[in-house]
Amino acid sequence: MTRHTGLLMPLFSAAATSSWGIGELKDIGLLAEWVARCGCDRLMILPIGAMAAGQTSPYSAASAMALDPIYIAVESLTDFVHAGGLDALPANVRTDLTAARAAAQVRYEIVRPAKDHALDLAFMQFLRQEWEQHTPRAAALAAYIARERWWLDDYALFQALSEAHATASWREWPAPLRDRDLPAIDAVRRQFARHILRHQYLQWIAEDQWQSARVAAEACGVAVFGDLPFVVNVHSADVWARADEFLLDVSVGVPPDAFSETGQDWGLPAYHWDLVAARDYAWIRQRARRMASLFSGFRVDHVIGFYRTYGRPPGGDPFFSPADEASQTRQGEEILRIFLETGAAIIAEDLGTVPDFLRASLTRLGVEGCKVLRWERRWNDPDKPFVDPAEYPPLSCALTATHDTDTLADWWRAADLEERAQLLRLPRLRDRGLVPTSPWNEALCDALLALACSAASQDLFVAVQDLFGWEDRVNVPGTVGAHNWTWRMPWPVDRLMDTPGAIARARFFHTLTRDRSRSDTDSA
Repeated sequence: MTRHTGLLMPLFSAAATSSWGIGELKDIGLLAEWVARCGCDRLMILPIGAMAAGQTSPYSAASAMALDPIYIAVESLTDFVHAGGLDALPANVRTDLTAARAAAQVRYEIVRPAKDHALDLAFMQFLRQEWEQHTPRAAALAAYIARERWWLDDYALFQALSEAHATASWREWPAPLRDRDLPAIDAVRRQFARHILRHQYLQWIAEDQWQSARVAAEACGVAVFGDLPFVVNVHSADVWARADEFLLDVSVGVPPDAFSETGQDWGLPAYHWDLVAARDYAWIRQRARRMASLFSGFRVDHVIGFYRTYGRPPGGDPFFSPADEASQTRQGEEILRIFLETGAAIIAEDLGTVPDFLRASLTRLGVEGCKVLRWERRWNDPDKPFVDPAEYPPLSCALTATHDTDTLADWWRAADLEERAQLLRLPRLRDRGLVPTSPWNEALCDALLALACSAASQDLFVAVQDLFGWEDRVNVPGTVGAHNWTWRMPWPVDRLMDTPGAIARARFFHTLTRDRSRSDTDSA
């Protein structure tokens, strides 16, 4: 078995010096150089799909297929340069851009309109100088549109109609458009042809920049992993195009558990599983195909939801669909086989309170589940000791944290003395001179990273905040605000290779990944 080690980091956090206040597609290649310096061969990012209007959560998407244009590296775009570049932007946009670049967090309310303005300039330049002149680049876009028509047509039309209706929910559109009446759809395709072409153009540009960055990462020996959200926003191209495959008034969530007495309501539409299955999971197959075209592997968010979805109808009792375990197992395994058939590496997010049959099913399918250090304990034993990561099953993915958890630093600070003491009883921590009353410090951080790297798991992903021992969180579930989905690295990613603190941590972590590789060789 080959063991892999990777870092977990959102793209929006990984801005370069030239980026517009947010990580951009081209920045993946720059980040990968440093990831490789850390001794890692994998990088996992959060979803980069087009977000629904007004959203900053990458798990509330307007499309399961499209890339969000907010990640386009505008200054690398030939059409923008030929349109005048930065000098062509109004003074207020240039001022906003300066503020976005200087901000400690991602300022979506500044970045998105600034990029929209710049991308408008780029598109109009392309339209006049390329498309209308029937140049080779125009032919390349036409070929892209033809190749990706299976998802791009609906997405581009949906975006154009959303703009025309001031982003009101498609359920509030005039009935012929809401219900996708064919004559009405044909008419608006003609009416909004230029707007539709703009969205197709942006996806073409984004795809090109993404694939170039992915090639650059692979040249560094780093495979890029993505994240497949369980479902999309109700106001999305996919739900509009397949409305009957969703229970639009039933909200997806999770039942009460040890983390929440009331459970969670995510405000996302539930699947109409009977109809989805009757159509041979066509949309699920499309999603799998798209993810495999973008990533070497992907994490399947909320994998239990593909086995059984917890729905919350308005004014009614919550329910699981399908209802019985045999049907749940059959459905979940059929969907996971669809993911596996793409050839991409699959990691199942099976965290939280899940039924026993789920992990047995993942094992049968040969799919890695997740092992987060703080939650891997022998909960039925009197003292609830932690499980030694060296005892994790090889068919698993070990993590120091996820995008929804606190960091190692915050976890240690919040843990009571008994929990800390139980952790320090693990063999690899026992003789390091650490005590439960110790404040968080670099020695403690290093010890926990070494512990994580001792995992027998085939995959290990370390959150980049944990590598440095930082407190910064990506998301706090159940809360809304500027503290979520806005965290940025304190250094531009193009400076990581010559920033002393980043160099030192990369050098240290590389020693741990070497030990992890040697351990794998020894066990073979």
